[in-house]
Amino acid sequence: MKGLVIKNTGSWYTVLADDGQLLDCKIKGNFRLKGIRSTNPVAVGDRVEVLSPSVLSQSEEASYITEIEDRRNYIIRKSPNLSKQSHIIAANVDQAFLIVTVNYPETSTTFIDRFLASAEAYRVPVVLVFNKSDLLVEEELNYQQMMIDLYETVGYECRAVSAATGEGVDELKELLKGKITLLSGNSGVGKSTLINRLVPGANLKTAEISDAHNTGMHTTTFSEMLRVPFARASSSAVDNQENASWLIDTPGIKGFGTFDMEPEEICGYFKEIFRFSKNCRFSNCTHTHEPGCAVVKAVEDHYIALSRYNSYVSMLEDKEEGKYRKAY
Repeated sequence: MKGLVIKNTGSWYTVLADDGQLLDCKIKGNFRLKGIRSTNPVAVGDRVEVLSPSVLSQSEEASYITEIEDRRNYIIRKSPNLSKQSHIIAANVDQAFLIVTVNYPETSTTFIDRFLASAEAYRVPVVLVFNKSDLLVEEELNYQQMMIDLYETVGYECRAVSAATGEGVDELKELLKGKITLLSGNSGVGKSTLINRLVPGANLKTAEISDAHNTGMHTTTFSEMLRVPFARASSSAVDNQENASWLIDTPGIKGFGTFDMEPEEICGYFKEIFRFSKNCRFSNCTHTHEPGCAVVKAVEDHYIALSRYNSYVSMLEDKEEGKYRKAY
């Protein structure tokens, strides 16, 4: 039996079978030994093969995931607990919404750029959603607009919304139609509040921001796919899955350690840096110290934002320090 993984609690998986059944599933212990070094070998969004208890001739009620179909893409990060392993946030997504806030709490440009680079590596389009606009004073609104101008110039779609008041949410919902969308961001940026706006009846828990540290609390503890209600009706469970609109809710993340990238590849995941790199004197230029580097000159001439360049260099330094190894 085939199906779609719509929930992952770490030890249990909920699979929406092609015939419409919801199955509680486990994975066999040796599943983790098949050359998969990620902390979660099965991810939300995976298409899987499932064996039921009757087929397995066992007394317990759980079904077992026995095989993962080839993924067309995924978003991956360094595991926060095991520095030598990866963590797959979600698989087979059409786009990602990265929820960011310029305050309450502040999302760093380094975090944004690392997420964007990882998404570029697997060709996942990203929309930057600037939330909590209703809480910002004039100076913060001006800074938010500067951020939007920066990332739109690079080539990313940006939206300013307020999940609390609903401002801009209807326009955001239109972007979800017929797609599987990953929702990600730091803890406290308002993902749960936004989902409650986008998916009536979701009733996700929300939490206040810590006044002492201006940081968010984890209210989502596992990854789950939520059906967006304007999904097109269909006579077949399989067609209904394929044409549906899904939102993948994920736990908030404090940092985004990149994974499975070679140093010479990183430049290609920063759109504007890659464009200028074609004019460098040396084909193997690292854009850090070489003479005749078009990228460094573009930074000096303000054609490339210093924050973006610093994010690029920080990722190079990660690789030089040997922090990560390949995921597979």
